[in-house]
Amino acid sequence: MEIRKVTIGSRGSPLALWQANWVKDLLQSHHSDLEVDIKIIKTSGDKIQDVPLAKIGGKGLFVKEIEEGLLKKEVDFAVHSMKDMPIEFPINLCIACVTKRENPFDALISKKDIKLNDLPKGAKIGTGSLRRMSQLLHYRPDLNLVPLRGNLETRLKKLETEGLDAIILAAAGLIRLGWNDRISEIISPEILLPAMGQGAVGIETRKNDVDNQILLADIDDEETHYTLDAERALVTELEGGCNVPIGSYATISGDQITLTGLVASLDGKTMYKKELTDVKTNATALGRKVGGELIEMGADRIMQEIRSE
Repeated sequence: MEIRKVTIGSRGSPLALWQANWVKDLLQSHHSDLEVDIKIIKTSGDKIQDVPLAKIGGKGLFVKEIEEGLLKKEVDFAVHSMKDMPIEFPINLCIACVTKRENPFDALISKKDIKLNDLPKGAKIGTGSLRRMSQLLHYRPDLNLVPLRGNLETRLKKLETEGLDAIILAAAGLIRLGWNDRISEIISPEILLPAMGQGAVGIETRKNDVDNQILLADIDDEETHYTLDAERALVTELEGGCNVPIGSYATISGDQITLTGLVASLDGKTMYKKELTDVKTNATALGRKVGGELIEMGADRIMQEIRSE
């Protein structure tokens, strides 16, 4: 049997490497003749840890160098957290598959395991996400929210070292690394609508590598793919990036897909929210429709104000 070799490009954080190894195992479970190597690529987002993402270029900082590795054929696949993926891809690259989604919601990690509603007035909460900040302030304007960057371990340590009462992280990363016991509460999407793609892992490859795309088709999860198509279409319609608080979350029941979209002001005082349902094969059109209705409600004014600051 001839051994086929492929190389996965990944960031070097424990979560990124967990995801890369998980994809490696999935591929090898379908293809016993496949040898998979993992190449760690350091990204700008990993190097710059002391500045909020929205101020230094947003999500693309976590993928740029890895995509360059794909284009130079230094790696065959790139494994990404889909919530870190920009809307636009280099012209010769594509997301060939997405794996089954983990818990898509946000998690509260607090000292003494206190729930969100029970945190004291003025509690100090760390989060690097404008989406989380704006929705939390909408729900509890008394909270004191402070910027927080770094990988999961770094942020968990900062809970202890920086006088914080709690931090907010994506539940998926904590679950994947086996840290479920650190979660004080999974926050309801009614309070904190997730980011597009949160909890989903995508594999990027070159558009002209048909063999690689066939290889990846075996591990694609159709339901997750539909939900991501809807969520990303919504953000595309809004022309939203990392510097605008946007929530986008889809669910599927039978052949129906329901998408909820949200745009909020930075102070949480103004929030526009819309939910629509369609057949799942119309996922992308549904995303555009929800995005368009949010704009009609006034979301464009919020986005213009934020971008002009």
